[in-house]
Amino acid sequence: ATAVIPNNPSRSRKYELDTALYTERHLIECCFSKLKQFRRVATRYEKTARNYAAVVTIAAIVLWLR
Repeated sequence: ATAVIPNNPSRSRKYELDTALYTERHLIECCFSKLKQFRRVATRYEKTARNYAAVVTIAAIVLWLR
């Protein structure tokens, strides 16, 4: 696995950053952050996987429509 986060400026050993992969990672993290703003998604009120997937789908649709 390779790290896909920027280097700390004070780090002595620097490693190369794949900017394209980092932008995709950032996009996915922002999507999860927006989904977790829905209380039912963040607290997992739904007990079955089927119902939880439905709530996540509804939340994603609401985000997409905004």
